[in-house]
Amino acid sequence: MKKALITGITGQDGSYLAELLLSKGYEVHGIMRRSSSFSTVRIEQIFQDPHVKGARFFLHYGDLSDAENIRKLIFKIQPDELYNLGAQSHVKVSFEIPEYTANIDGMGVLRVLDAIKDFQDHTGKKIKMYQASSSEMFGSSLSPQNELTPFYPQSPYGCAKVFAYHLVCNYREAYGLFACNGILFNHESPRRGGTFVTKKITQGIAKIKSGEIDKIYLGNLNARRDWGYAPEYCEAMWLMLQQKDPDDYVIGTGESHSVKDLIIQAFLVAGIKDWKKYIAIDPEYYRPAEVDNLVADITKAKKKLKWQPKVKFKELIKIMVDHDLKEAKQNK
Repeated sequence: MKKALITGITGQDGSYLAELLLSKGYEVHGIMRRSSSFSTVRIEQIFQDPHVKGARFFLHYGDLSDAENIRKLIFKIQPDELYNLGAQSHVKVSFEIPEYTANIDGMGVLRVLDAIKDFQDHTGKKIKMYQASSSEMFGSSLSPQNELTPFYPQSPYGCAKVFAYHLVCNYREAYGLFACNGILFNHESPRRGGTFVTKKITQGIAKIKSGEIDKIYLGNLNARRDWGYAPEYCEAMWLMLQQKDPDDYVIGTGESHSVKDLIIQAFLVAGIKDWKKYIAIDPEYYRPAEVDNLVADITKAKKKLKWQPKVKFKELIKIMVDHDLKEAKQNK
């Protein structure tokens, strides 16, 4: 039975990836930060009592800021695969807490890589590592973006991810680690956090229909992104670690849509015609440096991983809106 260790297990991607790996027969270990309140809502459906015979899902307390803790967990669990999904993942927030973002998203990756290197040096056992890189690394680079596009990040988050990307490449080449960068473009789902623009819109619509609010406050409506479906992107993560040799891959849909497009489509799904009366602009939500257009060129992933997205923009928005409308109705 293969063992996998996932940092960021309680996040959107961590929960979907855990489900995928369990379905493939893995023993799955997840790292979660200690908090006075549990943040395990996304993994409640797969939680198993570790005392039950045959349990294959285990949680451990840890933090990417703690090198010794990461090292101990790797030596204790001895995973075959490690998926580093843990991060301060909100771009706008990275402008407000840049040092913390750099520590977790940049130095955190160095701590993981160094722990894997030490483990392999001591045991001779290989660990395959997936690093969650981001389309935000491209920033202002011309689109469409692929694995050869120069990085031009426009946020502390993007800068930290570029640093982490190059660390993965360096450790792969210097020490022979099986380490891959998955350069994932925006990917969403009903499990997306409420502060991200997609969820803010779809959840906001549900609250408008239930009478809780009368406005959704947003920033730049002209920013264009390549939005895909998170569970499919988790399959691409897994496929990267099943290849003979480690490599870096861009994952996306190849389609670009604006935030305004997203609003129009979401309100259409919800059966609301005049979306403009429900949207308000708050300058507070503008970033100090904007990224205008991100769209993926996934030629390499199609060829080498045999991967391509099935859920496209309109279907994705429908999935999210339908979920949030149903949830709002149940809560009411």
